[in-house]
Amino acid sequence: MPRTLIEPFRIKSVEPIRMTTRAEREACLENAHLNVFKLRAEDVLIDWLTDSGTGAMSSKQWAAIMEGDESYAGARSYFRLEAVVRDITGMTNFIPTHQGRAAERLLFGAVCKSGDLVPNNSHFDTTRANLEKLDVEAVDLVIAEGRQPSLSHPFKGNIDLARVEALLIAQGARIPFGMLTVTNNTGGGQPVSMANIRAYAALLKRYGKPLIMDVCRFSENAMFIKMREPEYANTPIKAIVQEMFSYADGATMSSKKDGMVNMGGFIVLRDDRWVETLRNDLVLTEGFPTYGGLAGRDLEALAVGLEEGMQEDYLRYRLRTAEYLGEKLDAAGIGFVKPTGGHAVYIDARSVLPAMPQQHYPAWALCNALYLEGGIRGVEVGSVMFGKRLADGTETYHNMELVRLAFPRRMYTQAHFDYAAEVMADLKQHAGAVRGVRIVKQPRLLRHFTCEMAWA
Repeated sequence: MPRTLIEPFRIKSVEPIRMTTRAEREACLENAHLNVFKLRAEDVLIDWLTDSGTGAMSSKQWAAIMEGDESYAGARSYFRLEAVVRDITGMTNFIPTHQGRAAERLLFGAVCKSGDLVPNNSHFDTTRANLEKLDVEAVDLVIAEGRQPSLSHPFKGNIDLARVEALLIAQGARIPFGMLTVTNNTGGGQPVSMANIRAYAALLKRYGKPLIMDVCRFSENAMFIKMREPEYANTPIKAIVQEMFSYADGATMSSKKDGMVNMGGFIVLRDDRWVETLRNDLVLTEGFPTYGGLAGRDLEALAVGLEEGMQEDYLRYRLRTAEYLGEKLDAAGIGFVKPTGGHAVYIDARSVLPAMPQQHYPAWALCNALYLEGGIRGVEVGSVMFGKRLADGTETYHNMELVRLAFPRRMYTQAHFDYAAEVMADLKQHAGAVRGVRIVKQPRLLRHFTCEMAWA
């Protein structure tokens, strides 16, 4: 058989890309205050800012949209999606939301109080911000290997069980639940092993704490388990997914990832605890419990997408795509989080810009350079996203300076990845010309979305 792993789909509709010059991109970046979030999408050649809601839906999903029941209450589209979610998760209580951060806000608001503490392998940006807004401490306890980009380990998303237990012993009264993010976005899209999920759930249970999983990339995590945990080599993906969920007491999901849709999210809970409060708050801020801020057509597309996202041929292609770009970067001497994750490649900015001081935000600088030189939009996962400006004006810095290139599902072809690899290799050769930045305006939370920069 040929070694090339082809895209397991054919293209039925295309969207044109506006080709830009470097001079045009320089003007666009200046107008955006050196923040790629503020760029107009039409001025981007390859948009790898995020894989959240940016992918292509299938013909079956578009057909399902026409079945959408837009009734305000009791729509059949809700019950169709509820049946799919219950089958996958095994959980009785299903609460739709318009996206994942809404699910987080609702759950944390119902369960957490000021002064609480929530452990996780790694909280991503909105998860951390939703907790910190409530004056809850978000604690990252990923294993040591997960904090070393160049070190290979099959499950770098695993949570450090010894550190979790030490925290439960010392601070148990402050912990309402434990979290686990699969795959671990902040740490490079790295998977969590089934053994680690099982052991973490058992540890929390011994201390009377529920496990809440962030499962926006649960299918990708299941594929890694199938490929890397020998006892699951012959287990169907859906069965792996169902076992993953069996250890959790609840979950939040941004369905814009492995749900294969452009908008949507949900909460699932195993028992009735918190459900009434959540549904009352849902009505107040999202919508009636049978639509939760989504149109009926969105519910229908998600019901199809959750099943399509578990197809093994698709998942094998999906993971191979990231691995392919990683091989190209390796050949160019560019460091990245190894092994590659499921939804993205995370470039280690320090491997490209080793002389740039951290106060000039090397990962942010590299993001800008990728756009200027190739029209590629990624996102900084470093000291702008996870650092803070303290009251005395000093800055805290993140332990890693990464640039995440997150790939929309079923959208870009191999030629796009080859082009990106060429741009990055050329950038590495001319890294001395890359300019650092300084922050001139920022909000208190989630500053990377809207901050304004100037050249350092």
